[in-house]
Parts: sequence; structure tokens; C-alpha cells
Amino acid sequence: MLRPILAALAFSTSLFALPAQAEIRSLIVAGGCFWCVESDFDHMAGVIATTSGYAGGTLRDPTYRNHGKHREVVKVDYDANVTDYRTLVAAFLRTIDPTDAGGQFCDRGHSYSTAIHANGEAEARIAREELAKAQEVLGRSVVTPVEALPAFWEAEEYHQNYATSQVRQLTRFGLVSRAKAYKGYRKACGRDQRVRQLWMEEAYSGVNKPGS
Repeated sequence: MLRPILAALAFSTSLFALPAQAEIRSLIVAGGCFWCVESDFDHMAGVIATTSGYAGGTLRDPTYRNHGKHREVVKVDYDANVTDYRTLVAAFLRTIDPTDAGGQFCDRGHSYSTAIHANGEAEARIAREELAKAQEVLGRSVVTPVEALPAFWEAEEYHQNYATSQVRQLTRFGLVSRAKAYKGYRKACGRDQRVRQLWMEEAYSGVNKPGS
């Protein structure tokens, strides 16, 4: 059974090899498909680890098939000596459509809607400021909410690092690696096309390999 982990205390096992001077902090965001959000953050400077999961609802032990009112989210562990909360939030907003309240791209419904979770008022203020900047740049109403830090439930193992997994399985694209299925899904869903249409030259700012 999965156990809930408070985001402020949860760290990936991959962090244990980090140098002693690293200052590890975390944030949780919802941006539609967690495979895509995870992959985009993996290509941002200062990010140490990403974990796909569920948050924001009330159901215990949510699963991909039954996660109730939870959203798909990603917990991002980062080195605060290399980057900061504001930089990551600003970059995140430029990888999603924060004007869409009904989901993201081809994925519809609450579980695919966007949110920024803040650990305290200082982070909430920063998130609200970045949302206001995004609204000014886009010239449209931004609907992504800022919410309190939730309990975080790690998603099933097969969802983790889906975008780079070479495990082969039967998908809508045939018997292919998860990485190949991910690329096919992302293209078919229209994610990158919409982000670039919406954000134009600011699309994927801060992401080293957009759409990977």
C-alpha cells in the first residue's frame, strides 16, 4: 500500500548521493499529464529528481485507475544553491496552458487541471506574482490556482521516468518502448503545438530540451 508523504519532507532515494553542500527543497505542481511535466522539469537546471504522483483530493491510496478528486502532479526536488522556487514556477507556467480550466490539451477533466502548491505564504506570494506576470504576457485570464501543500501519493512505478523508459509494452502505438509511446502521445495530444502558439517566444523558457 502506498503511504502519503508530506511534500516538504519527502525526498527521492536518488538524493542520497548528492554532495553535502546541496540545499534540497521541493515543490509540487499539476500541469496535466504527469509524464510530460516530469520530463520538462528533468531538463531544467538545478532539478535533482522528479516523481509523478497524485495530490489535492481526499482519497487514500489513489491509483491511476481510481484517484478520485486528486490531480496528476509532479514533486520536484531541486538544489536551492542552483535554482529557486520563483525560477521553477515561471518556467513551469511556460510549459502549460494556464488559461485552460478544463484540463490540459487533449486530456480533459479535473485530474488533468493545473495547480501550483505552495509551502507557506512566502511561496504562495511568489506563485501569485508569477501568475500575474503570466496573465500580463498572455493578455488573457490565467486560471491556475495556488493551493496549500498537500499530501503527496507517489504514482505506480511504471509511471516514473516514463518518457525515457526502454521497457516495451503494448500501447496504442503498438508494442513499443514506453519512451516511444510517450513521444507519440505527446505529439498526438498537441501539447507542444499549443504551448508554442500560446507563449510564442517564451514557450519552454528555462527548459533545455523542450518536448523531450
